[in-house]
Amino acid sequence: MATSTPVRRAWRALIGLVAITAVLFGINALGVYAFGKSSWVPELALDLQGGTQIILEAQSEAGTPPTEDQMEQAVSIIRQRVDASGVGESDITTQAGNQIVVQLPGQADEETRERIEKSAQMQLRAVLFTGAPATSFVGEDGNETPYPTPDPTLNAVPTPEPTGGSDPAWVTEALYAQFLSYDCAGANDPADQPADQPLITCEADGSAKYILGPVELDGSAIDDATNGINSQNGQWAVNIVFDGDGTDVFGQISQRLYGLESPQNQFAFVLDGVVISAPSMNAVITDGKPQITGNFDQETSKVLADQLKYGALPLSFEVQSSNSISATLGSQQLTIGLVAGLIGLALVAIYSLSVYRALGFVIIASLAVMGVLTYITLCILAWRMGFRLSLAGVAGLIVTIGFTADSFIVYFERIRDELRDGKSITAAVEDGWARAKRTIYISKSINILAAVVLYILADATVKGFAFTLGLTTVIDIVIFILFTHPVLQLLARTSFFGGGHPLSGLDPTALGAVYRGRAQFRAPVAAAGGRGAIARRTARSRGEAERRQTIAERKLAQQGGAGSAKPGPSAGEGDA
Repeated sequence: MATSTPVRRAWRALIGLVAITAVLFGINALGVYAFGKSSWVPELALDLQGGTQIILEAQSEAGTPPTEDQMEQAVSIIRQRVDASGVGESDITTQAGNQIVVQLPGQADEETRERIEKSAQMQLRAVLFTGAPATSFVGEDGNETPYPTPDPTLNAVPTPEPTGGSDPAWVTEALYAQFLSYDCAGANDPADQPADQPLITCEADGSAKYILGPVELDGSAIDDATNGINSQNGQWAVNIVFDGDGTDVFGQISQRLYGLESPQNQFAFVLDGVVISAPSMNAVITDGKPQITGNFDQETSKVLADQLKYGALPLSFEVQSSNSISATLGSQQLTIGLVAGLIGLALVAIYSLSVYRALGFVIIASLAVMGVLTYITLCILAWRMGFRLSLAGVAGLIVTIGFTADSFIVYFERIRDELRDGKSITAAVEDGWARAKRTIYISKSINILAAVVLYILADATVKGFAFTLGLTTVIDIVIFILFTHPVLQLLARTSFFGGGHPLSGLDPTALGAVYRGRAQFRAPVAAAGGRGAIARRTARSRGEAERRQTIAERKLAQQGGAGSAKPGPSAGEGDA
């Protein structure tokens, strides 16, 4: 006999779930063994495992203390830099009015430290002169001789007076001498960068040395910066979008630089006193949307885009300290959270087995499968998005246990209602699912909506709770469709569950399924010697059925009872 359609659908769903699980484990295995960047253990956030603390002190050219608005804007931009790749569970706050404390979970890598510590103003300057980063020259005797310290008597006043940011008159004798002796390995304090004067600096990797003109734009003029594929040559590029004023100024700059000889056709983006990019001007750009091309790959283009996008800090900062910190909650609090979760699981298991008998094992198995999928998903998100599990996130996982158990109750009670209507167990499973899934979908949609709103509007410390709540809700829906319902479809066709065993949780008699239709009870068939037991069972079942009746059903039952009790002529009266 051919397998029934519900059974085939059930097996397909279970095979699909196995395939999804295998894919997730395969992705994480690829991250662990091929790339070496993932792990089989979810990453913990700052409050659970400690991390790195960096204290930045604000500085300004005028020496005036920063305003509260400037500090809040700086905190917002630094947080965007840290969390540019996703949920990072970082903690960024202000203290003492002029300091920003950045706390990162785990040991921050060198790239992250540089992104935080190099957090001064973004400046855009024209290139006046460039050369090799050497600080010495080869003399007539063949030996290298360091360039001498600039003579203070050299002319330091531009003559004639420069008329623009690209005017070669900015390069005086004194400035050129400073350029020759300038060491790229030396510090270049961003607080000492005069905006209206030329600047001597180097490429970020020390490969080139520059004399740059005065500041013509700052980072606040950049509205957005993204990386993407150039449609013409298929190479990675960085796309910049200027605001209204920035578009006008950059259009004038592009008209001035386009057509000049190298290096005066170049325009440098300076972050923290270092040139992060100095592209040449290959066209007049008046729409405020230039594109930087070069030897980029996906990673390097994203790093430059992030630096340009998040480089518009209103203040310059100096690193006061950078060290490791211990966990604020520690392993004891994590253990307490895990114990709370286990207690919740145990209570759900006890309730499920006591109320639903063997059917409770389906709930336990579904929660176990959900736990596996959630665990491996958290491992992948830690690798791909930088997600770290905080104590708030653990709370979200624990709360989800209750939400999931509530969905099981809705589904199982729908099945039991169908059994009370006199349907077979296989039909009750199908019809109960059709009725329950609408309620479950609406409930889960509300949970997801609440998680999204909470994630968008809540403080950073609560985002972990909202994220895990939304994630596990989505996984819960997947488990219901691909595991819980298919398993019940298969179990309903076994002799234990399909036959309504008293321990199965689907015993029609125990559920009060003793009436033929609405308010019409079936009379039990009494076996010899078992009338007393059947009577007691019937009384219990009848009471259960009566409790489940609607008001209309009860009225109909009462009217039927009154009609059967109407007085009529007795046998004696008829004989007379």
